Amino acid sequence: MKLTRRKFLSASTSLVAGGSLIGCSNPKTAAKTTKQSSKSIGVALLGLGNYSENLLAPALQATKHCHLAGIVTGSPSKIPTWQSKYSIKDQNVYNYDNLHKIANNNEIDVVYVVVPTGLHSKYSIIAANAGKHVWCEKPMALNTIQCQEIIDTCNKNKVKLSIGYRMLHEPNTQRLIANLDKMPFGAIDNITANAGYGGGKPSGWRASKVMGGGAMYDMGVYAVNGIRYATNQYPISVLSAEHVIDRPDFYKEVDETTIFELEFASGIKVNGLGSVGKNVNGLRVDCKNGWYSTTPMQSYNGVQYEDSTGFKMDAIAGMQQTIQMDNDASAILNDIAVMAPGEEGKKDVHIIEAIFKSAATGERVVL
Repeated sequence: MKLTRRKFLSASTSLVAGGSLIGCSNPKTAAKTTKQSSKSIGVALLGLGNYSENLLAPALQATKHCHLAGIVTGSPSKIPTWQSKYSIKDQNVYNYDNLHKIANNNEIDVVYVVVPTGLHSKYSIIAANAGKHVWCEKPMALNTIQCQEIIDTCNKNKVKLSIGYRMLHEPNTQRLIANLDKMPFGAIDNITANAGYGGGKPSGWRASKVMGGGAMYDMGVYAVNGIRYATNQYPISVLSAEHVIDRPDFYKEVDETTIFELEFASGIKVNGLGSVGKNVNGLRVDCKNGWYSTTPMQSYNGVQYEDSTGFKMDAIAGMQQTIQMDNDASAILNDIAVMAPGEEGKKDVHIIEAIFKSAATGERVVL
């Protein structure tokens, strides 16, 4: 079944919003805070770009079970500002070349890898070999080989690995996932998942293929993961995929918009879109007897749940990242499974690889 651009973009118009979500494994494996230790997990942020500066660092100020203990940066000019703002000790400041020395620092328990995707594998492995737990942003890596290398290194060093699928921790998204328990609207007929923003000219790593730029790695991973947690299934194939380049002067190496269709063993066929040129953002599940959705599906704030009964949930007041990091810290403190382990991150990267193959060949790709 060929997925046409016209057909998909028409179906996508009902899922419009703005912003940036995620999730992956079964929410029943979420970290619990029972028998919680009084210890607070020390976190070092590796990479001090926008996400660390404006989201993770502020979110850490509200966490109960972890705190900002250190930084790792390749920009010496940023260090005084971060030290002054967050009282970070000199001995807890590292650069990318001396990261291995963090092994000797008992004040840092976790390295949160927040650099471009093309560097996730390199620094996650160094951190794990230093004996630190690893929190790695999504997508987990550029390919499944790198994903497995991260997983193997963390296992060898007996440290926990959690992928930064913050939306899996978000209450409105968890409400959507909970519908799978009792299927109140009947069997799923179709799902549409769109994640995109109307960005300007890409700069730096966002325009680089080897660094993980482009629509699928930047935004499409949200749509792929959203489809997976909305079905609690793994697709059997990518039926079709297409790259759409509306601004060829800007997008020479990477995709600007990618549309795709996944096929599941249950018989449903699911549409997805990732874009850095179109402002779309929503996840809708249509069933035999009704529907439910999160809109926007992956923004940093404002995510709301709604279903065909008229029931709605307001957006949370706090930060998604605070909930995410507290859950991941609790998993370390209680020595229980993390909500989004590396194996789940690898599954999404495998699907993304298959989407690229389908777009290149024009053929169905079996997973």
